Amino acid sequence: MSARLLQLAAMLLGRPDENSLPTLRELATEHAWLRPPVDELMDLPLQEWQGEHTRLFINGYPKTPCAPFESIYRHGRMAGPACDELVQLYAEAGVSVTEGLQADYLGVMLEFAALLLERRTPDADIQLKSLRDKHLSGWLPEFSERLQQETRIKLYRSLGERLQVWITA
Repeated sequence: MSARLLQLAAMLLGRPDENSLPTLRELATEHAWLRPPVDELMDLPLQEWQGEHTRLFINGYPKTPCAPFESIYRHGRMAGPACDELVQLYAEAGVSVTEGLQADYLGVMLEFAALLLERRTPDADIQLKSLRDKHLSGWLPEFSERLQQETRIKLYRSLGERLQVWITA
């Protein structure tokens, strides 16, 4: 997966707003896999899309089916030791997590992976391998599979497919 696709995947994990659909329509001209999801979203009220985002990633009932945090999968709770490990990995690469975001949030991890791909240095390759092997490969396949099974909209199903392909490649 290219750096641009990783950045796109990170963006898709964010809460949709009134600018999300126009942005996706633009991106669909470049990414054919987005066209069917965009067509579906054009007929879906923004509130329903936001509700699906909330249900999948933030606070589904009785359990959030696709919590996008490594600590949930590895430690069974938020803000587990994975966060400290990732903060250290990010620091080694000279970056820090934006305030208000957790280091083990999938969106942050995907943005970091994209940055490492863009750098194209031996150190960045080693850091990307560490991110994939020590952090993402242990839980991203399960997350991706759950996302494909649990979602009610094509956008998140397609996202799950793309992430699954990337992490198993």
